[in-house]
Formats: sequence, structure tokens, C-alpha cells
Amino acid sequence: MRVHVVSDVHGNSRDLAAAGTGADALVCLGDLVLFLDYADHSRGIFPDLFGAANAGALVELRTARRFEEARELGRRLWGELDGTGVSRESVIEGAVRRQYAELFAAFPTPTYATYGNVDIPRLWPEYAEPGTTVLDGQRVEIGGRVFGFVGGGLSTPMRTPYEISDEEYAAKIEAVGEVDVLCTHIPPDVPELCYDTVARRFERGSAALLHAIRTTRPRYSLFGHVHQPLARRVRIGGTECVNVGHFNATGTPYVLEW
Repeated sequence: MRVHVVSDVHGNSRDLAAAGTGADALVCLGDLVLFLDYADHSRGIFPDLFGAANAGALVELRTARRFEEARELGRRLWGELDGTGVSRESVIEGAVRRQYAELFAAFPTPTYATYGNVDIPRLWPEYAEPGTTVLDGQRVEIGGRVFGFVGGGLSTPMRTPYEISDEEYAAKIEAVGEVDVLCTHIPPDVPELCYDTVARRFERGSAALLHAIRTTRPRYSLFGHVHQPLARRVRIGGTECVNVGHFNATGTPYVLEW
């Protein structure tokens, strides 16, 4: 059995179309949408609307953890757009819909997917084709192994679209229970898995996920979210914890075989 795993696709539909080649199934751990590319400030919804220079300024402020100044820049730019009579919600949703149409069409059959923190879950049913199974707080058997899926991220100053409370996230982890492969968008709360060496900040990991790994001991804990982690793999007891990579940048899936 061969399963390919991707996360943090962020608009890379070209490589996504080939990500399932040679695999019995594809697993996607979310963040399909590209809103702002920290490496290339000309790519994404934000620079399409406001230009690469403003995107670069926003990245610089966020990287410096000057979140209030970043929000003020965003408010000013969106205010200028609002002044044209165009709703920011409709503009963003239209851009996200265009990306989703292209990305979901690139998924092979079968694909098992969960949401990232920048995704908009309510739109997924419109684009997920019959060969794509969307799971969040749920389990599925793939090739004789049980995979559990928990999507989304925890609340942060970034205020991305699909952030939930620690309590809601923990309830989804508990609902999944004991599995062979625990698939999440965010990592367990382990410092070296949560620190992004380029953004120079700790992303939020889940304490509930770490507790589940220690108590239920899955074979694998697979996740993304942190694009350039200090460590890509950490072993916790008998569990191999693996950041499956920033697929937008690498275009290469992580491979599971058994």
C-alpha cells in the first residue's frame, strides 16, 4: 500500500495534479488557499488586490510580530477598497472560489482531505467531487490502517479563517480516538516542531494532540502548517511525528508505504 500526503498546498495546483501519481490514495492536510506568499510577495489574493509592495510591508510587520500595525495596514487598504463600493467579503470569496475550483479539480481519486487554518470549510462541499472525502474529527480505513483527521488551527493574533478554540479542537481529537495514523493540519505542541525558522516565530501547536499521541500511541502523527520548521521529525514514544512539508514550495508529497 502506498499513500501520498501533502499539506499547505497554497495554490500549487500544477504539482497537486501529479501528487497522487503511483499512489493508492492521496491525503491532503489543508491550506489549499494562497492568500499571501511569505517567500514571493507577488503571489496570492492580497497582492492581487493591493500590490506586491503592500504585501511585502505586511509580511515584514507580521514577521516582526508587530500585529497591531499589520492590522492597521490591512484596515487602511481594505478601507480604500470598501470606498469603491465593493464588498471585501465578496472579493475574497470570489478569489477563494476560483482557487478552489482549480485545486479540487486537481485531486486524484481517492483523496482524503481536511481543512487548514486558512481554508473556508463551508465552501468545500461545492467543490469536493465524489472521489474526494472530507473529514474533520473523523476516521477512515485506508489499506487496512485507520486514519484519523482533525482540521483547522487554534486561535492566534493572525485571525485566519478557520481558527477554533482549544476546547473545540480537543473535542475533535478525542472524537477521533485511537488510530494508526493521526492526520492534522497543525503540529503537536512541541517547540522544535512549531518554530518557523524563516518567519522567526512559534506557530501554535496543540497540547491536546500531544496528549493524544502520548496516550493512544499512533504509528504516525502527520501534519503541516509550519512551513520551515526547526525540526521536521520528532519521535514521541512509539510515534513518528512528521511535518509532511510545505507542498506549495516543494511540490513533493510525503510517502507512506506498508
